Amino acid sequence: MERLPTHPGERPHESDASTGPARTAPPTPPPTATAAVDARGIVTEWSEGARQLLGYLPSEVVGQPAARLLADDAGTVGAAALRDAAGQERWSGTVALRHRDGRRLRRELLAHRRTADGPVTEWLVVSAVTGTPEGQTPPGPPEGEAAGSGTHGNEAAGSGTYGNGTPGSGRLGEWAFRQSPCVLAVFDADLRLVRANAGMEQVLSRTEDQMRGLRLPEIVPHPVSDETEAKMRRVLEGGGPQHLRAGAGPAGTGADDGWSTSLVPLKDPAGRVRAVCLAAHQRLQEHLARQRMLLLSEASARIGTTADSGRTAQELADIAVPRLADFAAVDLLDAPRHGGEPSPAAPARALATTRTAVRSVLDDVPAASAAGTKTLYPALSPVARCLAQGHGALYDAADPDLLRWARQDPGAARLLGGGTHSVMVVPMRAHGATLGVALFGRHRRAEPFEADDLWLAEELTAKAAVSIHTTRRDSREHTSTMTLQRSLLPQTLPDQGALDIATRYLPAGTRAGVGGDWFDVIPLSGARVALVVGDVVGHGIRASATMGRLRTAVRTLADVDLPPDELLTHLDDLVLHLSADEGGTDGAEESAGGIGTTCLYAVYDPVSRRCALARAGHPPPAAVTPDGAVRFLDVPAGPPLGLGGLPFETFETELPEGSLLALYTDGLLAARDHDIDEALDKMFAALARPAKTLDTVCDRVLTAMLTHRPDDDIALLVARTRALHADRVAAWDLASDPAVVAQARKHATEQLTAWGLDDAAFITELTVSELVTNAIRYGRPPIQLRLIHEDSTLTCEVFDSSSTAPHMRRARTFDEGGRGLLLVGQLARRWGTRHALTGKTVWAEQSLSPG
Repeated sequence: MERLPTHPGERPHESDASTGPARTAPPTPPPTATAAVDARGIVTEWSEGARQLLGYLPSEVVGQPAARLLADDAGTVGAAALRDAAGQERWSGTVALRHRDGRRLRRELLAHRRTADGPVTEWLVVSAVTGTPEGQTPPGPPEGEAAGSGTHGNEAAGSGTYGNGTPGSGRLGEWAFRQSPCVLAVFDADLRLVRANAGMEQVLSRTEDQMRGLRLPEIVPHPVSDETEAKMRRVLEGGGPQHLRAGAGPAGTGADDGWSTSLVPLKDPAGRVRAVCLAAHQRLQEHLARQRMLLLSEASARIGTTADSGRTAQELADIAVPRLADFAAVDLLDAPRHGGEPSPAAPARALATTRTAVRSVLDDVPAASAAGTKTLYPALSPVARCLAQGHGALYDAADPDLLRWARQDPGAARLLGGGTHSVMVVPMRAHGATLGVALFGRHRRAEPFEADDLWLAEELTAKAAVSIHTTRRDSREHTSTMTLQRSLLPQTLPDQGALDIATRYLPAGTRAGVGGDWFDVIPLSGARVALVVGDVVGHGIRASATMGRLRTAVRTLADVDLPPDELLTHLDDLVLHLSADEGGTDGAEESAGGIGTTCLYAVYDPVSRRCALARAGHPPPAAVTPDGAVRFLDVPAGPPLGLGGLPFETFETELPEGSLLALYTDGLLAARDHDIDEALDKMFAALARPAKTLDTVCDRVLTAMLTHRPDDDIALLVARTRALHADRVAAWDLASDPAVVAQARKHATEQLTAWGLDDAAFITELTVSELVTNAIRYGRPPIQLRLIHEDSTLTCEVFDSSSTAPHMRRARTFDEGGRGLLLVGQLARRWGTRHALTGKTVWAEQSLSPG
């Protein structure tokens, strides 16, 4: 094999100066001595190079303890090697080996930890074939080369000094090669390392002697090394210089390590490629800046993924370790501090925090305290000072503030233990509130934190702080909204005898918050009951407040006894007014004033068993007859509230006693894991199943329809109809003659006697007398008197065909009339007037004493 030039300017032997074509075929490199040793110390592989080095055949070594190959005390050497290799991926050292013929051979060995097939870990041991038996002198330089100079005899003078003391060109070239800031290495025609400068030794943490004679993939087993060697072979084959955006590092590298590698041919004067020079440099600042920006970009997607403050804090720690720090801890204040920008001169005070997140590259976390523990920072600690001043700070292990804190606080001593040499303290602030502090430290990475690292830590911490602040604000708003929503919904269902009722309300499970779904049960005159279900557009406090206003409006309109279609018309006008009043507020969605709200209004009469319904953009109700048949009631679909100018229609149907009515909001049908037809089938099946109680029906419907927390609010109202039979209702047609008033009183008292309500006769006679007299005097025939007996209520109704409603007034001292309705209002629990298409009914209710 031809000798390589040692340094620039060296000329080859005369025999090398002959011209000839460059090498076109790759040489066949001599084998490298390699062996594999498993975790038990047993040899599992033995190469041809190993046989050439030590003389043992594979059959003599494989399966035997590797310690038998050592010339020194096997136990001592093996234990020392295991201690040195613990926790590392690579190991190197000088070991005395025993040749098969008994000679001692000292060799530089390089070992790589690797994982074989399965979970077993083993070591791949590498060494060059040629060796120096112990006690022998290494061969000197070839004939004509000055010893130690690396030059021919005719160039030895160039390796000395000039007359003025300046080193010769040979020594300057050697110094330049060894001390170059770049990584430099020379590989011979067999692609084995023959020279490596100090930069190469530092990057690979190996000396030149330890690497000499090895190929790059044997020095650093890594795909990048394989790629580099392939390009070096291309250089040897005349392919010219090659370039890679990667390099070889201690743990294996890739393009992300910021290396730029060039491979150039080394030619003799005849132009023949004799070797390859590898030159690499790390674009450190450019690389670090790019890595910081990539980490910051990644943080936008990884921090704040949930509405959980603890999870967000852990996401901050996870993204910082190990790419920014070796450990990170996030402490949140128990009560966030609010205020403007802190003053740099603000006095520090003691802080009580909760350790919320911890992350470390080691299992034994230097931050000591686990998540959930309480931490108290003294007033003079760097943490308290940084929070008071409102900005982050860098500290090294020798900083007096850090040392004083460690002496005063055992927790700080644990935090700064484990070889921590650089610390960053960063306050967590968002929207004028201080939420906590983030701590970052380095103990494995040798380089300390710098100003750009502090900037990156502050950016990452700010993202987490904003997310945590938003989560806490949303949580407070959600709690307030839930409280408002619950207070605006019926707390108890009113006493009435027309319907058995059960209800359910489920708030949305998303971050959008509580919506404006509501239900209501309103007793009406004549033993009737109104059922209401509505859905306000939007979420949050504004939606809940709008719901409360609309619910109040519905109850007010229901007290006037408006038919369903007229009630929705008035409600539609109200929404238009609300929208106009709120048109100038901020937030397009929340300032709609209820536009788009849907509502279903139904009135059930237990006397006639008829139900009148109207809907404004709301899903139709489902009805279940006593025989189990389920259907939708064909209620005309009116427009949502707030559009204006479009009519609503009332639909009437007769419901047999014991029928079920199911009123609900659209959140019940908006399931994400099945389509609308499947959802309807499930709801119908749940409603049709017999159940002892209506609460069971509600639970069955929700269980069948929902497999998760709903994305929208759900209001569900299920009612079973009752009927007031003829024995509880009495009616008489009356002539329009004042003389019939006495007869009307007689009918009433006789009926009360039949019902066993003689105690109510006095008030009933006065009420009947006044209402019938007013109908005869101010109304028009026909006139009808009706008494309705419920369990605890007696209702007296008088109908006439006039649309003029009576009004209560205060009579003057000498007036002969005008006191009747005032008397009725004092004696009855409540009274009023309801209008029909023709005529009106004036009614008065009185409570019946128990028994």
